Formats: sequence, C-alpha cells, structure tokens
Amino acid sequence: MKPIDLTVPLGIGTPAWPTYEPLQVKYFKRLAPNGANGQLVTHSNHVGTHLDGEIHFFTPGKDIASLTFDYLMHDGVIVDLSDAVEDYDIYTSKMVEERVEVREGDILIIHTGYHAYGWDQPTADELRYMLKHPGPDREFAEWARKKKLRWIGVDCGSADHPFNTAIRGWCPRQAKECEAHFQKKYGRSLEEIFDDSKYQLMHIELFNHHIVHAECVGGDIDLLLNQRVQIGCFPWRFVDGESSISRIVAFVEDDRYEELMKQKARRPLTRFGDVAHFDIKEYHRKIHEEARRAAAPKKPAAAPKKPAAAPKKPAAPKKPAAPKKPAAPKKPAAPKKPAAAPKKPAKKKPAKKK
Repeated sequence: MKPIDLTVPLGIGTPAWPTYEPLQVKYFKRLAPNGANGQLVTHSNHVGTHLDGEIHFFTPGKDIASLTFDYLMHDGVIVDLSDAVEDYDIYTSKMVEERVEVREGDILIIHTGYHAYGWDQPTADELRYMLKHPGPDREFAEWARKKKLRWIGVDCGSADHPFNTAIRGWCPRQAKECEAHFQKKYGRSLEEIFDDSKYQLMHIELFNHHIVHAECVGGDIDLLLNQRVQIGCFPWRFVDGESSISRIVAFVEDDRYEELMKQKARRPLTRFGDVAHFDIKEYHRKIHEEARRAAAPKKPAAAPKKPAAAPKKPAAPKKPAAPKKPAAPKKPAAPKKPAAAPKKPAKKKPAKKK
C-alpha cells in the first residue's frame, strides 16, 4: 500500500476559518548565535486541513485524543460533486449515491471542486473558498446518521453551508447574493431554507452521534474522484482538544499507485507538488474527465478484447483450401490401370501351338 496525500499545505498564508486565529510563526532562536534554530508557533485548531472533534460543539463528547485509529482509519469513498454544484448550492445524499456506493460505516470525503480556490492553487480565491462553497441541508445529516458514517471530509471551508453559519451575519454582501441565488434556484429564501432550527446542523446534529468531520481537504484529491480507497486521518493525540490540525491520507495498492502517478505526471503541479488548476473550466473539462475515466472499472476494457479475439476464429475460413481436394479428380489416373488390362490379351501364346 502507498499513500496519496489529501492535505493542503500549511503555512502563514493558509487561511483559518473566518475570525479564527491564523498560523503565526516566529524564530526565538537562530543558528547564530544560539547554535540551533527554534520557532514559536501560535494558531487556532481551525486552520488548514483539520479535524473537528466532538467537543467543538458537543460538551460531553470525546476529545481528539479519545478518537481511536479504528475510527480514524477505515475503508471509504471520495465522491465528486463538482459537476452538480456551483456557488451557494445545496448538495444532497441523492447526488452522492448517484455517483458512488456508500457503505455503512464508511468514511466519506466530498469533493465539491472548491479546493481549486484554496490558497495553494493558481486559481486561489479565498472569498469563494470560504464564503461561496456549496453545503447540505438537514436531509443530508439524517442520511449520514442512517449510513452510520465514521466521519466526513470536505474540500472547502466548512462541512456546513457557509450561510448556515455565523458567516451570514458577518458577510451581508455575500448573504444577499446567496438569498438571490436561493430564490432563483429553489424558489425559497435563505431564512426559509436555513432557519434557526438548522443552525450548523452538520456540527450540532452529527457530533452528538459521534460523526465528526474534516475540513479543508485537498492535496491530490483529484486523482481519486469517485473511487473507493482506504482513508486515514492523523490528528495530534490532543488531550482536551476540541479539534486538531491533521494529515489526511488515502492508501492504494502499489500497482494502482503507479498508474495514479503516471496520471499526475501529465498534469501541471502547484509549487507544493500537488495537482494544479489553472482555469476552472479546464479543471472541469479535462482533469475531472480524465479522473472519471481512470475511475471506470478495467473489466469492461478487458471485455472488448475478447470479442476482438473472436473475429480471429473466422480466419478458419482459410481452410477452404479444402476445395483443392477436388483435385482428387486427378485420381482418374486410376483408369490408366485398365490400360494395363489390355496387355493381358497378350496371352496369344496359343499361336505357338500353330
């Protein structure tokens, strides 16, 4: 098994979730004159790829240190919804199940396509990444509970719709845009769709059922669209931690890894070495198209080869060389033997009696 990194690069340019403390780094020791470099790091838990723990929203829940490897590592699936969603949209469980098989107890990572706007990408757009990404309604949370999902991951700022969070009050201009979008697409207002009873439902209505989620997933996620893989999340062993910066990794078989690396070699990369997106339209047209083809089972490809072998059998008609057998008529040479028969009459020896 080999790893595929699904983590965004972490640096002082990595945005934290709005109003949260960003990463800050300073040197407090240097090689000269201290003989070693040393850094002091401060940040919130909600910067870069991170795992929200239960006690982030559920006081009697588990801290990060209490999450077992059996929980954090398991079979899962990465679903690609980028062809079905746009700014401010609502995605559904139906969209997920139309694209992948989600099994009970799976880890589910949702690729909305909005990691293309992450700070590490050439198409970076922090407002779009944090404020305009799609999100689910209560139906999705209920489905997640029925499926008994282990945990969920998303490739954008939050597992909740941004305007079902405190962002609605912080960003009135984008709230107006979202309101107009909802009215046009769903025929309902923002308040009607996300009333107070649904506030941050992906946090409040799932963490108390032990279904937490990771946010800001990215890295080479595009190599694994609509594919089943083994997934692991590796946060700190953080006692009393409400959440934690994490490394998220997918694990694939060696031969599959080699194929994925060949695909990656044909694509442009970011300065951090991940698959890059120079234009969102190209992103949808080329990268996703290639990823979906790669996700298609290889068996159907093998099937057509068999019919190709079948036509070779018709080559058997070449045996009509058998008509050469009609040359058998040449055997009438046999009648030449009767020509020998007349020789027998040479028994005219009785003439000697004369």
